[in-house]
Amino acid sequence: MKGRVFSGARPTGRQHIGNYLGAIQNYVKLQQDYECIYCIVDVHALTTLEDTDKLQDNIREMMHDWLAAGLDPQRSILFVQSHVPQVMELHTLLSMVTPLGWLTRVATFKEKARLQPENINYGLVGYPVLMTADIVLYKAETVPVGEDQLPHLELAREIVRRFNNIFGPTFPEPQAKLTDAPIILGLDGVNKMSKSLNNEIELAASPEETRERVMGAFTDPARKYRGDPG
Repeated sequence: MKGRVFSGARPTGRQHIGNYLGAIQNYVKLQQDYECIYCIVDVHALTTLEDTDKLQDNIREMMHDWLAAGLDPQRSILFVQSHVPQVMELHTLLSMVTPLGWLTRVATFKEKARLQPENINYGLVGYPVLMTADIVLYKAETVPVGEDQLPHLELAREIVRRFNNIFGPTFPEPQAKLTDAPIILGLDGVNKMSKSLNNEIELAASPEETRERVMGAFTDPARKYRGDPG
């Protein structure tokens, strides 16, 4: 084995083709050479999820799709973030050594604060600290990420470095394993495939449902209406 890998994903419910090509497919491949730990990060979801009634269903559906796509419980550890209370304990300790300025400079925080100025809470600004706790609690050495996620991992490394400088060598600094996953456009032909934009094809969709979704996809800028030829 080459080492320990950790990756987490927010419970968005049924997974779609973009999820598979962007992350799940790589998760399956990594099982061959690494000790893999994959987590459904349900606490992270609370920063933006207003309807918590659907959270448990989303977790179950997501795990079903992970298993169907090839994640093997005999080769990887699969679990739900909130089932391990120690991650919240470590999150608290890491938050005590993390300067606030490190968190407010994160580009994704600035963007989310712009989009939801009425709901700028600690969960949003402290997201990277909890992410760091997710990774280092299990002393993972490697985290598969896309280039857009590199700033988050670098911040996690800074937090670990500061903690180790204060308390002595405790956690390994996680290294990025860049993935070459493509950005999958949604059925609208403009935005990244996303369940929230209703432009996705679910992995669990039946052949009939898949065909119906594909037939309604945007393919021709000159075609203004669904009934137009083209």
